[in-house]
Amino acid sequence: MSEQNTLSAEVRTQFGKGFARRLRAAHQIPAVLYGHGTEPVHLALPGHETLLLVRHANPIVELSFEGKTQLALVKDVQRDPVRQVIEHVDLVVLKKGEKVVVDVPVLVEGEPFSGTIATLDATTLSVEVEATHIPEHLVVNVEGLEDGTHITAGEVELPKGAVLVSDTETLVVAVSVPQLDTTSDAEEEAADEEAPAEDEAESEEAAE
Repeated sequence: MSEQNTLSAEVRTQFGKGFARRLRAAHQIPAVLYGHGTEPVHLALPGHETLLLVRHANPIVELSFEGKTQLALVKDVQRDPVRQVIEHVDLVVLKKGEKVVVDVPVLVEGEPFSGTIATLDATTLSVEVEATHIPEHLVVNVEGLEDGTHITAGEVELPKGAVLVSDTETLVVAVSVPQLDTTSDAEEEAADEEAPAEDEAESEEAAE
């Protein structure tokens, strides 16, 4: 289940790319907190602690700012596409006991029948679950499953209280016998056949 973490944040009143760069240079990350009809609150989060927090899927955090605390869900993390530096974090206000819809990672465990492989087709599934009990991942056991076995979203075991939002027919895992790539072998054979012909042509030209 999602662990609850605590971050000390600062309310910010300045905006823009220039200010955001200065924040990141000071090892802080721009963020916004919104939801439940409240006015958006713009925050500056501690860089290192936030980086550790968002390594997990759907982290819950208790924010502390201006003498009060607020439970929140990390909804979105925006990163620089090249450097992967966190540029901005979106946080959604949570109330204890409420349910949220989140995308939970799927984890495959076990070994399928000898000579087959298990291919993960859906890396996440959407579920509705109590905000303070978000599973870290959903497990699909493929131990001993044979070629041709398909596991759909509706067959994945969910934790107590969780409701599947994804289509029940969504393919999650497929077990199959890996196909040999014969294309490269055929190309190599064709190249070997062409090589002597080219050598003969070169020899004839040299003789002339």
